[in-house]
Amino acid sequence: MIASIERLGVVGGGQMGQGIAQVAAQAGLAVTLVDMTPELAAGAVGKLKKTLDRLVERGKLPADDRDAAVARLRPGGSHADLIECDFVIEAAPEREALKLELLASLGKHTRPEVILASNTSSISITKLCAASGRPDRVIGMHFMNPVPLMKLVELVRGLPTSEATYQATAALAQRFGKITVAARDIPGFIVNRVLIPLLNEACYALYEGLGTAADIDTGVKLGLNHPMGPLELGDLIGLDTVLAIAEVLHHELGDDKYRPCPLLRQHVAAGWLGRKVGRGFYAYDDKGQKIETSAKAG
Repeated sequence: MIASIERLGVVGGGQMGQGIAQVAAQAGLAVTLVDMTPELAAGAVGKLKKTLDRLVERGKLPADDRDAAVARLRPGGSHADLIECDFVIEAAPEREALKLELLASLGKHTRPEVILASNTSSISITKLCAASGRPDRVIGMHFMNPVPLMKLVELVRGLPTSEATYQATAALAQRFGKITVAARDIPGFIVNRVLIPLLNEACYALYEGLGTAADIDTGVKLGLNHPMGPLELGDLIGLDTVLAIAEVLHHELGDDKYRPCPLLRQHVAAGWLGRKVGRGFYAYDDKGQKIETSAKAG
C-alpha cells in the first residue's frame, strides 16, 4: 500500500469526473484526468479551469488558490498515463460492462500497490474487484453530485476489499473535506436505495397525471422540506443515470417496486437526459438555468 497519496488519477471527464478532479486539485493533489480520447480529456480540463475562473469571479475562491489548483491539473491520453498515480478513481458512465472493462485495464496500467476506486452509484463492487486483478485494493467511492458542494461520500467494500484499502480511502475522502458513510455492497448502496425509488415514483406521478412537473416538485419541496424537487433533481443527476440505477435495482433485487417508469424510459430514448443536454423534465439554457416547465406527461 502506498504510504502517501499525492498523485490522483481520474478516469472519466464528465460532470462527476470533473468534480472529483476539482476537489482533489484544491486539496493539493496532482491530478491526471483521462477520458476516452486525449481531446476529450483536454476539453474536460478546460471546462474545469473555467469553473474555477467563475468561482474567482464570484468571490468564492482566491485567485492564488485557483492558479495553484490549475497548475495541478493535466489531461491524460490513455490509461498508461496513470502509471505515476498513487490512487485512481473511475467516474465513467453507469454501465456495468464498461466499468468491468475499465477496472481490468486499470489493473494492468497502474502500479500493483495502487488502490482503484469506483464512483459507481449501484454496480457490484465485488464484481469490479474480481475484474481488476487486485481484488483487495478495489473499493467503491461514491461521491454525490455536485461533487464540490456535496459533503457525503459512500464507501463500499467488496467482499475482497482489505481493511487497509478502506482506511486509506476514508483518509483520502477526509482530505477532500468529505464525510463518509460505510455501505454494504448491495445494489444502490444507501443513498440510491432510498433516492431512486423516490425519483421513479415522482416520474409515475407525472406519468399518471397527478400534477404538472412543477406542481409535483413544489409539493415535495414544501411538503417534505426537500431543497429540490425530485424531477428537477433527476434532471441534475442525468435521467440516463437515474434509469441505469433503477435498472440495476430492478434486475438485481427482483422486486417490481423498482420497475422504471415508462416515462423515464421515454425521456432517455428521446435523448432528454436533463440539465446536461438542455432538456429533461424541464428545459434549460446554456448556463443550466431552468427556462420552462414541462407538460403534465413530461
